[in-house]
Amino acid sequence: MRIMRSQAQWQAIIEDQQTSGLAIMDYCQQHQLSTTSFYAVRKKLGLSSSSFVRAKITQRVEVIEEQPSISITVGKANVSLPATTSATY
Repeated sequence: MRIMRSQAQWQAIIEDQQTSGLAIMDYCQQHQLSTTSFYAVRKKLGLSSSSFVRAKITQRVEVIEEQPSISITVGKANVSLPATTSATY
């Protein structure tokens, strides 16, 4: 069954979606709205989303860049030290 909504109701729905933090598809699914209708009404009302895109952190990754070791070669002798070795050492 098709539900008729007023312009004010659609405007409130669109603003609610924008502040909800949910993607349009997720919001429409939770509120039993047609995504096609949502996009069509949003375009008709000129309420396209701003250029701001809300990002969600799903996983934190620590990047550790391996530093090359310090190598000193004198004649046949070779000394290798970790890159974190202090210069005063």
